[in-house]
Amino acid sequence: MSTTVLATEDLSIGYAPRRSPRRVIADNLNLALHAGEVVCLLGPNGVGKSTLLRTLVGMQPPLAGRVFLDGADLTTLSPREVARRLSVVLTERIEVGQLTAYALVALGRHPHTDWSGRLTPHDEEVARRALEAVDAVNLAARLVHELSDGERQRVMVARALAQEPLVMILDEPTAFLDLPRRVEMMRLLRRLARETNRALLLSTHDLDLALRSADALWLLAPGGMMHVGAPEDLVLGGAFEAAFASEGITFDRYQGHFHVHPPSYRRVALSGDGLIGAWTTRALERAGCLVVDGDEPALARVVISGSETAPRWNLWLDGAAPQRVASLRELVAVIRQHALKEEAA
Repeated sequence: MSTTVLATEDLSIGYAPRRSPRRVIADNLNLALHAGEVVCLLGPNGVGKSTLLRTLVGMQPPLAGRVFLDGADLTTLSPREVARRLSVVLTERIEVGQLTAYALVALGRHPHTDWSGRLTPHDEEVARRALEAVDAVNLAARLVHELSDGERQRVMVARALAQEPLVMILDEPTAFLDLPRRVEMMRLLRRLARETNRALLLSTHDLDLALRSADALWLLAPGGMMHVGAPEDLVLGGAFEAAFASEGITFDRYQGHFHVHPPSYRRVALSGDGLIGAWTTRALERAGCLVVDGDEPALARVVISGSETAPRWNLWLDGAAPQRVASLRELVAVIRQHALKEEAA
């Protein structure tokens, strides 16, 4: 069994203003983070993910319960002791002036230096290894403000790694990154957890990457309900439907993502399957159509012909002569135009 490096005991999170009633966001939280694992914190906007992270790192006091870091009550540890065991990477861009990437990473050694803040040869070596771990050695001499978002994020992860913590907590580490860089960042974080045996907890809105990359999910639902488990267990158990319930949106358990369903104004019978059939269905649903099997009653009928590299679509509308179109954009446009004519009639 992996070592537990961060845990909560009957934790209650929220706010207790002096002149207002206290607001409990979630309570009775008993969570555990283990060495070498990646845990993703998910949930709808405003549900309390940031509040939970701030409580776990000691930036906000709990309303009740306790947080344990490496077996010690977080409230009994000095800031320096906490920084030696836990590092944080925030979403907000921090202005660092004219610092080079190496100088920023070296700041991660501050909890380990003496009162003078002078780096020892060992500190210098740790900073260099941190840059190597995130494949950023080539960025060492560059000014941080000149880096791209992806490069800057790798440097910030290196700074957190240079602290040599037991736990790394990252708030939206893939925010502001394009898709390839998001995939690259998640792959990097997973590799770091394995190679360094550190526990990584990160909040994210990227459901697909979380399902593919996390060892476990903490899914915080409205009302403070926390679902904990392997990604596959939460999908099979219906936790995502419960947490993200919304009119016009459903979660596809087979594909692991959400479908948006605009109001359907007509039934379209579709004949055709495979790759072309799947993307045709998607285009028609986006246009507000309810797609049914080709042999079912419908006001419009679409039959796919041609090949996968050169598809064609034959469209029948309300019994009129068939129309042959060469793209899904054209197919959707014809259906929409016909619908507008019917509404105007």
